[in-house]
Amino acid sequence: QVQLVESGGGSVQAGGSLRLSCVVSGYSYSRSCMGWFRQGPGKEREGVACIDSDGSTSYASSVKGRFTVSKDDTGNILYLQMNDLKPEDTAMYYCAARGGLLGCYPDEWRFAGGTWGQGTQVTVST
Repeated sequence: QVQLVESGGGSVQAGGSLRLSCVVSGYSYSRSCMGWFRQGPGKEREGVACIDSDGSTSYASSVKGRFTVSKDDTGNILYLQMNDLKPEDTAMYYCAARGGLLGCYPDEWRFAGGTWGQGTQVTVST
């Protein structure tokens, strides 16, 4: 059974940086897509970034150039490096993983059959 556990959230001032981690266990996908999503207060959950098995990445326009998604050599740890954080980045951040050949983009519907973590809170103050 696949399990995902996020960590690295916290409180930071605007302009600061954080790195989120997501440890994946029980993973058996021959081809995978892993991603980060977030849900801010009073908002719907939205996609942030994704990384495919071959290392290809995709980002939401709101974070492009500030956030970087990556994974370790084993493919068992997913990262989200967040730089130049803004108050609007305040949200609960979730990682998700799925197998299959569907295109790897940060759209929630693409992960409907996947596995999600419990989330880690990021708060950015002015």
